[in-house]
Amino acid sequence: MGLIDIERVRQETAGVSRVVHLNNAGAALAPRPVVDAVVGHLRLEEQIGGYEAASAKADQIEHTYDALARLVGAGPDDIAVVENATRAWDMAFYSLPWAEGDRILTARAEYASNAIAFLQTARRHGVQVEAVPDDPHGQLDVEALRAMIDERVKLIAITHVPTQSGLVNPAAEIGKVAREAGIVYLLDACQSVGQMPVDVGEIGCDLLTATGRKFLRAPRGTGFLYCSPRIREQLEPPFLDLHAATWTSADSYQVRSDARRFENWETYYAGKIGLGTAVDYALDLGLDAIEKRVTSLAATLRARLRTLPGVQVHDRGVRQCGIVTFTIEGHESQDIANALRARGINVSVSIADYARWDFEPRSLTSVVRASVHYYNTETEIDQLVSALPAPGGSSNRNSARI
Repeated sequence: MGLIDIERVRQETAGVSRVVHLNNAGAALAPRPVVDAVVGHLRLEEQIGGYEAASAKADQIEHTYDALARLVGAGPDDIAVVENATRAWDMAFYSLPWAEGDRILTARAEYASNAIAFLQTARRHGVQVEAVPDDPHGQLDVEALRAMIDERVKLIAITHVPTQSGLVNPAAEIGKVAREAGIVYLLDACQSVGQMPVDVGEIGCDLLTATGRKFLRAPRGTGFLYCSPRIREQLEPPFLDLHAATWTSADSYQVRSDARRFENWETYYAGKIGLGTAVDYALDLGLDAIEKRVTSLAATLRARLRTLPGVQVHDRGVRQCGIVTFTIEGHESQDIANALRARGINVSVSIADYARWDFEPRSLTSVVRASVHYYNTETEIDQLVSALPAPGGSSNRNSARI
C-alpha cells in the first residue's frame, strides 16, 4: 500500500488551518468529501422533501452497507447502520437471552457504558460478570481467559482499543478461544475501526460494533453493527418496529432475516451517506497505510513525552495505537486540557468513572488523552509538547508560539 499524500488530505481537512486536533478518539475532523455528501443530501431534502430525497439517493444509501462490509470483511447483509456505537452495542448485547448463573467474561480495560450494561444484566438476571486478568504487558491475558472457560460462560465481550489507553487488546487470539469453546464473542471496536485494519473473519467475533465519528472521520450520530449469520437467527433485538420486522397477521410478526433487524425505520439519511463516504475515503487511502502513519505519530509523541521531567505515559500493551495517555506531576488533567484548548490544541481527558476496573488498580483518577490521526503532523506534535506545563508549575516549558 502506498504512502498517504499528507498535503492532499490536509487540504481536504478544513479544520487543520484552525486547530491542532489531537482528539480523534473523541471525534475526528471530517474531510471535505464527507461534509459535502452530508450537506448535499440535506440540501436535497430542503429542495424536494425528506422521503423523496431518500428515494432519489437509494443507491447511495445502499452503498454504505457495501462499504462497511468491505471495511470489516463481511457481507452487506451482516451490517446494520444505527445512530451510534452505544446503540449498536446495546442492540447486540441485549438481544442475548440470559439465565441465572450465566457468566460474562470481559476485560479490565472495559468501557463504562459496557460495564454498566453488564452490571444491570447481573442485577436483572443473576448473571456473573468477571474481568479477565491482565498479562504483564497490561493487555488481556489470553491464557487466563482460556482457564476461566466453563459451560456457564455465555458471552466474551471485549473492548478492542480502550478509550483510556493506547492498548490494543489481542482480539484475534481471544476469538480463537471463543470459537474453540463455542461462546458468543462481542467486540467493541469503537476506537479501532478507522485507524487500523479490522477483519471480522480474522478476529473470529460474532458481533462487532463501531462508531463513525472517531477514526473513520464520519458525521456524529452514525454507527454500525456487524452480526455474523452464524448466530443472527438466535438473536431477537430488544425492541422491534416495522423496519426490523413485518406484521404478518393480527397477532403475529416476523423478524427480518438480515442484520437490519437491529435497525429502526427512522434514520439519519444524510449521516448514513456521509458514513459511506467516510468509509470509501479510508479504504481509498488504505487501512494499512493509515495504521502505519498513526502508529508512527503516536510512537513519536510517546517518545517525546517520556523525555520530559514530571510526565508519565500510561499506555500499556504489546501492540499500541494512536491513543496516547499521560499525566503531569502537579497538574490536574482537565486543567492541562483546558490550557491546551485555549492555545488551539484539542485533547481530551479520561477519568476513572470511564474505566474503574482499569484505573483504580493503577491508582489513576484521570489522564490526558492525545489521539493522533494520519492528517496530523510531527510539527503539531512539537506544538503540543512545547505547550505543556512544567511539573509542579503553571508556566509553559518554552515560549514557542503555536
